[in-house]
Amino acid sequence: MPKALPVIDMSAPVCCAPVAAGPVDDDTALSIALRLKAIADPVRVKLMSLLLTSAAGESNGGELAAAVGLAESTVSHHLGQLRKAGLVESERRGMNTYHRARRDALAALCLVLDPNCCG
Repeated sequence: MPKALPVIDMSAPVCCAPVAAGPVDDDTALSIALRLKAIADPVRVKLMSLLLTSAAGESNGGELAAAVGLAESTVSHHLGQLRKAGLVESERRGMNTYHRARRDALAALCLVLDPNCCG
């Protein structure tokens, strides 16, 4: 049986020195790895792409499910993983939940991986 990773708060963007600045400690490595693990799925990459390119800056679960060709419950699961990683935020409005990418969290993750990527 695989070993379960510890649960850590990933709601805030990752904040640490770039991995290229020197060896990272265990907590920092875990924080970065959990965020990368959350996005390391083709459906989640596609969902992030849809959210980042949405003209309205957000989409509801039904729109996203139709766009990726999956059940709304499956898309909801994937969005939950992205939300736990702090990469997506969601807001309930009436019968719908609207989701938007957290660009600050994505930019922070990019900068931690490569400080020259976004500058």
